[in-house]
Amino acid sequence: MNKYKNTKLNIVLPLIIAVSIVIGIIIAEFLNKNNNSQGILISYPKDKLNIVVDYVANEYVDKVDRNRLAEIAIPKFLETLDPHSLYFTAEEAKIVEEELKGEFSGIGVQFNIFKDTVLVVNVIEGGPSEKYGVKNGDRIIMVNDSLIAGIGIKNDQVMSLLKGTSGSTVELKLLRREEKQPIKCNIVRGNIPLRSIEGFYIIDKNIGYIKISTFSLNTHNQFIDAVFQMRKKGIKSIILDLRNNSGGYLNSATDITDEFFESGKTLVYTQGNARPKNIIQSTKKRNACLDLEIIVLIDEFSASASEIIAGAIQDNDRGFIIGRRSYGKGLVQESTTFDDGSIIRLTTARYYTPSGRCIQKSYENGLDEYYSDIYNRYINGEFLQEDSIKQIDSLIYYTENGRAVYGGGGIMPDIFIPIDTSGYTKLYAEINKSNLEYYFSIEFVDKNRAILEKITTLSELKNYLKLQNINNQFWQYAAQNGINAESKDLAISGEYIENSVSAYITRQVLGDDEFYEIANKYDIALDSAVNIIKSKRKIY
Repeated sequence: MNKYKNTKLNIVLPLIIAVSIVIGIIIAEFLNKNNNSQGILISYPKDKLNIVVDYVANEYVDKVDRNRLAEIAIPKFLETLDPHSLYFTAEEAKIVEEELKGEFSGIGVQFNIFKDTVLVVNVIEGGPSEKYGVKNGDRIIMVNDSLIAGIGIKNDQVMSLLKGTSGSTVELKLLRREEKQPIKCNIVRGNIPLRSIEGFYIIDKNIGYIKISTFSLNTHNQFIDAVFQMRKKGIKSIILDLRNNSGGYLNSATDITDEFFESGKTLVYTQGNARPKNIIQSTKKRNACLDLEIIVLIDEFSASASEIIAGAIQDNDRGFIIGRRSYGKGLVQESTTFDDGSIIRLTTARYYTPSGRCIQKSYENGLDEYYSDIYNRYINGEFLQEDSIKQIDSLIYYTENGRAVYGGGGIMPDIFIPIDTSGYTKLYAEINKSNLEYYFSIEFVDKNRAILEKITTLSELKNYLKLQNINNQFWQYAAQNGINAESKDLAISGEYIENSVSAYITRQVLGDDEFYEIANKYDIALDSAVNIIKSKRKIY
């Protein structure tokens, strides 16, 4: 740090901190001007803080770039409020909005950088690349005039080259196994839908499984499509997997929850200092799942919209919640966009479950403590033992049928499932760290693509992999990459690792639905949910 002594930035830094507070007030004025529909108007007299801004701008020895100060100060100011009031630059805002809207503008491929070359792993159905003849297994070596093979290019660099305004054209140069010469391809970019329903399939005849990764604008429609497809095959129960789901749009979550209730049930409510209590109830509009049994899977990374669904199902005694205590993110953000495309997401209210539990965990001890919470839970044994979870008696609430549930942040499951360490060994850790299962699957699919493209069912694929002695091939591959499996570790971890290999191959050949059907083979939380349904156990 010594090399920064006496620099201009160090001299100005105290002023920047002061200015950050002022910028916050200026933002508040801006937000209020843009929220007249809320009926809120707050004016601030010119006081000491405003005077400091003018004084720095007019009297400082060098010219002060107000925009640069704002870019530095605004995030610091918001950071003092809560962990989820955030500022995004114009570039960051584009990425965030794409995720929430559930689409982006690009060429429509999933790729992986393999051996320093961009390999097309999957051409998205209905996207521009499919229309213009790009195939799975193609290597992209040039984008417009830029060489991207053999130069150590990174994922974000490739994405910035392939993404662009809808309707714009990008030229690709492709290498294809059966072609001797590179192929030139001019692709007109288009809007590519993102799939927030990662996968769904039927377990044991009448139990449907749906995995939701995030809640975007189109998640509810995707959910209904999945339900209807499985209903045609006679499902009577749904296991909704919200593990590792960080949330998203409130409306998407409440629309899905609404499908499981008759009208008039409280699903969630919000309330804040400047926002009156707003109760969201089920309606008569949606009842696609009214007669279906529901079990929700959650873990420590299930947050926000995921917790709203889990809380509504639990508090209304509609079904079981299985897993581990959820993240505890229950703050409502409202977005305001500036002329330059940057965005502020300001917390304006908190989420509460129907029984009155606040979903948000405490952040009173600062950001470091807040973001260390998951790690601290692990250290304290909460991932392994239910008894390690501290329940606060003063925060006891009751479900519709009188069951006790506890507040304090997050949703506590009805049935606790510890983190699964049954297949964990040094071998398992080493292979996972090197991502060896995935890289092997890419090579295997690439070498056998002509045959694999003809396979259309999971049973066909399983038979083919068995004939190919895929497990032996993988362990030979591991040895070639410096990993020698000891027999004791292989006895514990072998079947878990081999199942992952089959799952990764399946994803590339058949898609995400079949991937989860294989990947979930040793999932103890899912097994618990299936056993509850089969035993006809009731929540009350």
